[in-house]
Amino acid sequence: MKVIKINKDESLDWIEVADPIRGAGDVLIEIHAAAVNRADLLQRAGKYPPPPGWPEWPGLEVAGVVVESPVDSHWKAGDRVCALLGGGGYAEQVVVPAELVIPIPDGLSFAEAASLPEVFATAWLNLVGEAHTQAGETVFIHAGASGVGTAAVQIARHLGAKTVTSVGGEAKVKLLQELKADRIINHHQEDVGAVLDECADAGQPVNVALDCVGGNGLGEHIAKLAIGGRWVLIATLGGPTTELNLRAVLTRKLRLIGSTLRSRSLAEKEQILSDLVENLWPKFESGEIRPVIHQVLPIEQADEAHRILQSRENLGKVVLTIRDGAEAPISA
Repeated sequence: MKVIKINKDESLDWIEVADPIRGAGDVLIEIHAAAVNRADLLQRAGKYPPPPGWPEWPGLEVAGVVVESPVDSHWKAGDRVCALLGGGGYAEQVVVPAELVIPIPDGLSFAEAASLPEVFATAWLNLVGEAHTQAGETVFIHAGASGVGTAAVQIARHLGAKTVTSVGGEAKVKLLQELKADRIINHHQEDVGAVLDECADAGQPVNVALDCVGGNGLGEHIAKLAIGGRWVLIATLGGPTTELNLRAVLTRKLRLIGSTLRSRSLAEKEQILSDLVENLWPKFESGEIRPVIHQVLPIEQADEAHRILQSRENLGKVVLTIRDGAEAPISA
């Protein structure tokens, strides 16, 4: 089979390697589409190696067709599925623990389905599992036009929460309007802290923050949370250090929570994916929640896909297709 190899000079090649060997508890998937994540860029730069046991090539989420499955599995050859990976998605095939394989929502294409597992699992884990977001609360989502951001806005609305989100540029503002975010901050024109103060002054202070930026903004803004507020940090794109007002953390009973999906146990990931299928898959099938795709490119253009994410041009997900027809809607 072919895979995307990361060379020592960080260039990418679509090369031939040995076919994967399925373990006893694994599902072998013929990949039709794989989504691109910022973690792939970090791996390419040598800063985020795959966990032990996963392939060395990048790719955290895929959609495709089951080729082989365990004898006692409910999956069978020909089933159309998507899957959460520790790596190895930029390829023609992948073996995945059966616990990380889920059905494709009816009516979605392989390209759309490939964009779901990583970002919706991340958003669900942190808004529900870590922050315990409740109906009526206010959720602040940094980088609302990113893959995780577009998922988080829709999940927060599904939970009955009010959403405040930051984006950069008018095109991203328009996208978040389409996703029905309640308050959109164009940080090219407005100050995030001032808007968080505005929310508090209106009697709706932010209860939960989902932060992929970190840096100085975390320290500047965490004290603006409501009493009992939860600030969930999932990445540090704005820098790994900040200065905190510990008195505010103490007196306002605030919680700063660090969280990553990739390091979770197999059992935790299985539960998160099961929750997605139970709670959100019917919403995808009805159109109430939707995947947000910025661009679909053939796997041979993986370098261009990475450039789009690196330059932060994307509105939602960038997806790579491995086989023809990956963009056509499919039914169960």
